[in-house]
Amino acid sequence: MTTLVIAEHDNQLIKASALNTVAAARKIDGEIHLLVAGYNVQTVVSAASRIEGVAKIIVADAPQLEQGLAENVTRVVHDLASAYTHFLFPATSQGKNVAPRVAAVLDVAQISDITAVVDANTFERPIYAGNAIATVHSQDAKKVITVRSTAFDAVAMNNTVDDITFLNAPQDSGLSAFVGREVTKLDRPELTSAKFIVSGGRGLGSGENYIKVLEPLADKLGAALGASRAAVDAGFVSNDYQVGQTGKIVAPQLYVAVGISGAIQHLAGMKDSKVIVAINKDEEAPIFSVADYGLVGDLFTLAPELNAAL
Repeated sequence: MTTLVIAEHDNQLIKASALNTVAAARKIDGEIHLLVAGYNVQTVVSAASRIEGVAKIIVADAPQLEQGLAENVTRVVHDLASAYTHFLFPATSQGKNVAPRVAAVLDVAQISDITAVVDANTFERPIYAGNAIATVHSQDAKKVITVRSTAFDAVAMNNTVDDITFLNAPQDSGLSAFVGREVTKLDRPELTSAKFIVSGGRGLGSGENYIKVLEPLADKLGAALGASRAAVDAGFVSNDYQVGQTGKIVAPQLYVAVGISGAIQHLAGMKDSKVIVAINKDEEAPIFSVADYGLVGDLFTLAPELNAAL
């Protein structure tokens, strides 16, 4: 068995999710090969060659792959398919865009958002917003899988891969075209890869309070800012900040939840955090069921006091 991991990158830097996806691949018997598909990806390949556990890197470098259009990347994977039994993608927006197309052209069922590898044919994945874990056994000869990166500790980058193969990339599929991209640029760490996250909910009352209460605490911790769906729906912040089943799945070293009651869809997105601190005036709020430390009281008093104590 040989596994192909499709690396996510921006043509300059490899994304942290690649390290978590390789970690999942290492739990499957056999070699691991890494596909880097993009344009002018020399620096990505250089970084990829250091990922522990990778035996070979396959590079598809062509203008039609620059924007990561799913139809074009799928063609690259399809051309390589005969050599592999497993195809692993990170369960990110990019991975979720490409993986279903690969599964379709290979005529197999996709296994989505796995959190554990039982064996080469059996995987675990959360269902019902994480309230139950399904064990999925696949008899397909080829398995297309997306990996929840927060469920696997990233592998180290202390390897030296000498086996690097360059492909002649397939021509542009002509099925889609890149029009534009609007990217939110933040001065803070990226939410999905941050070690510390300070998140706010509807209890903050307004966007002004969100900034006033949370930013000083996040500044002190060097943390990313997040929000519950209720806070996003209320217009406190944009949906780029949303943590939860319908937002971003995170598992930082420290997650501070301020004014978040703990709706099930929010808990599904952050309950794997290593340490959870909750501040809420309702002592029966569901957030306390997953919190390691809970502060019951007025967040407008407790959050500044916590910040002052750090």
